[in-house]
Amino acid sequence: MNNWTGVFPAVTTKLNQDGSINVQANQSAIDRLIANGVSGVIVLPMLGENACLTPSEKELVIRSAQEAAGGRVPILSGLAEITQADANFRAREFEKLGVEGLMAFPTLGYKSDARETAEWYKSLARASGLPIMIYNNPIAYGVDVTPRVLQELADSPTIVAVKEETGDVRRVTDMYVALGNRYQIFCGVDDQVVESVALGAVGWVSGMTNVWPKECVTLFNLCNQGRKDEALQLYRLLTPAFHLDTHVKLVQYIKLSESLVYGAPEWVRGPRLPLVGDEREFVTRTIKDAIKQLENYSLPQAA
Repeated sequence: MNNWTGVFPAVTTKLNQDGSINVQANQSAIDRLIANGVSGVIVLPMLGENACLTPSEKELVIRSAQEAAGGRVPILSGLAEITQADANFRAREFEKLGVEGLMAFPTLGYKSDARETAEWYKSLARASGLPIMIYNNPIAYGVDVTPRVLQELADSPTIVAVKEETGDVRRVTDMYVALGNRYQIFCGVDDQVVESVALGAVGWVSGMTNVWPKECVTLFNLCNQGRKDEALQLYRLLTPAFHLDTHVKLVQYIKLSESLVYGAPEWVRGPRLPLVGDEREFVTRTIKDAIKQLENYSLPQAA
């Protein structure tokens, strides 16, 4: 059905100061990502403030992303809903819009147990023909799609990939031991990408790729090519910034980082607020330190 591999940035949704969608900034950002070598684009992830957007705004984000991509890479959409009926309906609507896959959250309204979690994804898989990447982030959502749950989902052919974001890199190996190559495993934590690829992850759903697409694509490719020393040098340079991807305020952190690096708007939608004070200074200092180091760093040419 698909062969998703490589770097798939979870794209921030650019907003105007009044909270409206900034279509031009979104399209410019997507073009920048594709021009720098990403393999796919995921709009409306958690990082894209999915749960804070209306259905019409989600459609606008998808359509404008498709226009910007022009078929150069697949466009996936995050799917984040509370009820099963709404999730299934939204999957069908996104399929009509022509997205090429879903990155599906567990229900946002309830910490489902293993049986309920399996049924959530089974029902979603039946709702449309779109390939599904399971978004497994138990730290944020309290629901863990364990290898045992994935075994229950193995006979749902449209469930094809897992964004692994437990924070425990051992889970990558546990999934391969339990399931072989049944699912395409994507690293979902920026500061575990080198470790995850070493253990067999085939892709990376990345937040900081919004900020440094060329560098992140190069890092992923170096890992894939077994160029350990070169990969580690770049990874260590970027890891303080990658840590920003794991914070509860990663939306604000990454949007501010984008603003500092290439001038993207940093506005967020409530209940989030722009960063101020010491927190803003911390993020600014972290990014400026990375910018300074990158100025003195020669990016390797990955094959």
